[in-house]
Amino acid sequence: MIAVKNLTRQFGHLTAVDAVSFDIHPGDVVGFLGPNGAGKSTTMKMLTGFLTPTSGSIVIDEHTIGDESLAIKSKIGYLPEGAPAYGDMTVFQFLDFIASARKLKGAYKKERLKAVIGDLSLESVLNRHIDNLSKGFKRRVGLAQALVHDPKILILDEPTDGLDPNQKHQVRNLIKALAKDKIVIISTHILEEVTAVCNRVMVIAKGKIRFNGTPKAFQQQSRYYQAVTLSLSYAADISGLAELDGVAEMEIDKATGNVTLFPEPGHLILNAVAEHIQLRRLPVDELHVETGRLDDVFRQITCDEDGEGEAA
Repeated sequence: MIAVKNLTRQFGHLTAVDAVSFDIHPGDVVGFLGPNGAGKSTTMKMLTGFLTPTSGSIVIDEHTIGDESLAIKSKIGYLPEGAPAYGDMTVFQFLDFIASARKLKGAYKKERLKAVIGDLSLESVLNRHIDNLSKGFKRRVGLAQALVHDPKILILDEPTDGLDPNQKHQVRNLIKALAKDKIVIISTHILEEVTAVCNRVMVIAKGKIRFNGTPKAFQQQSRYYQAVTLSLSYAADISGLAELDGVAEMEIDKATGNVTLFPEPGHLILNAVAEHIQLRRLPVDELHVETGRLDDVFRQITCDEDGEGEAA
């Protein structure tokens, strides 16, 4: 449904997005990651038709942005960064206004308003002015306006920013439900959101796509993937752990005392480690297999070779 080819956007001498290409299909929930200044927001603004590309093409549902922007915008629900809204309106007035702007009428308009108000649990604040809402409620109102016309494509910039853990859980479940027949693109700095709701990850840095694959493939980039970490209740001779078949390296965290054993490529070492612990009666309180540390992968993909991060 979305085909992007050689998409480029320049601001004077600065190239914010540099010849980016990707395809996204219905059912995809894409986590769009990148450091500040990497080109995420610029790419999303071009997908929504808010910014015109310097070069390249965007085709959405067989419509080309530029030639058929209005047709494309009718299919998109967009939550911008900061969830801007008319603060002097009440929540209901604002959602009613957005529904009218989207040309919803009559019984269908009432049905869609009732649906998004219920889905985002906004009943208690319908008659409150938006300026007087908490950050979390403002975010939920922003999500409601993006959903009110039941779009085929949702583009969400930091959708759970400002929400408490219960609200995050509710919004993530809502996104999963919506993704059954929609495309959802989520720009986020919350890496746990990738594994919580996404089935695809794209990472952009310096205007270029640096990774495009599944969350599992993203986790597998971590040197900790399938490593075994254990904690001991007191000091003991653990030298034998490093000599086990399939163990490539042993690392001890000086702050916590936790021991991490890294497998050789293609090896699973949990059983061998567990047997050694039992045989040597090591005082292990906890043992688990690492799924991959997303922060490390993100830094590895987005930092320069000299270790410097992206400039904001």
